[in-house]
Amino acid sequence: MANGTSTLGASRCRNCGFEAPGGDDAWVRIDVPKLGRMTQCPECGSTDVMTHR
Repeated sequence: MANGTSTLGASRCRNCGFEAPGGDDAWVRIDVPKLGRMTQCPECGSTDVMTHR
């Protein structure tokens, strides 16, 4: 889905550009000690994700 265009309501990985709807099952959720639950990109593993729900 990383096509260079931003979709309304989509979350986007700032590292590789992967996009999927915010809260979608495509995103990986990880628990990080002291930080809590974070969204992780399934394509590159980055947690630098702009999340929209």
